[in-house]
Amino acid sequence: MRGMGPALLLGALSGAPAVAADYAALPGGTFASVLPADGKAEPARIAPFRLRTEPVTNAEFLAFVETHPQWRRDRVPAVFADGQYLSHWAAADALGEGALPRQPVTRVSWFAAQAFCESEHARLPTWYEWEYAAAADATRADARSDPAWRERVLNWYGRPSRGALPAVGGDADVHGVRDLNGLVWEWVDDFNALLVSTDGREQDGADKLKFCGAGAIGMQQRENYATLMRVAMLSALKAVDTTNNMGFRCAKPE
Repeated sequence: MRGMGPALLLGALSGAPAVAADYAALPGGTFASVLPADGKAEPARIAPFRLRTEPVTNAEFLAFVETHPQWRRDRVPAVFADGQYLSHWAAADALGEGALPRQPVTRVSWFAAQAFCESEHARLPTWYEWEYAAAADATRADARSDPAWRERVLNWYGRPSRGALPAVGGDADVHGVRDLNGLVWEWVDDFNALLVSTDGREQDGADKLKFCGAGAIGMQQRENYATLMRVAMLSALKAVDTTNNMGFRCAKPE
């Protein structure tokens, strides 16, 4: 998707962001990703960056579409979002009971998420940045070797996703970032480069996810099954797709 930014396709975004957001600084470094940099065992190298401390909320996205009306659900071209884009809102410019202000915004396409981030002079995080940040807990930058941490993360993936989403604002991790695990799936900038095959078996979440985590069986660190599930799901999506539990947050270079 690089070089095909939604702001360029629909007209440049200008002016101040619709909302003021908090970003936390992450130091970067080398990181043992489930997707080795060389396809075998090479660690990922991540430059220092800043990450939105919380997912984008319905209220924040409403402010965005009010200032950038080309992203309203009744105006966005079909090449940038599917027919379910923001379908849970009461109207193109109103949230309603099905989309509370502090809930994370969902039913947004990759194009719409990237456009929002560009509006606040940011971008979607890369997969390596997101995975690196999501490995943290309250005291450790990388808690993945802790079976209790893995079990907590995996428990969320096993719960049905048909109920109302909680509000953002969970406990902060060691970096000051919230809700990376246990609230919504999140778009990443390079989702379409993850290259994981799917099969026909059924999993709950993200509209049955259009994936099976077993598609990730050739990757590293297979004990981190929850992370592999995210990789498999993201690789199965198209940039226009929306689901009822796919949200996003933005990142900036340090």
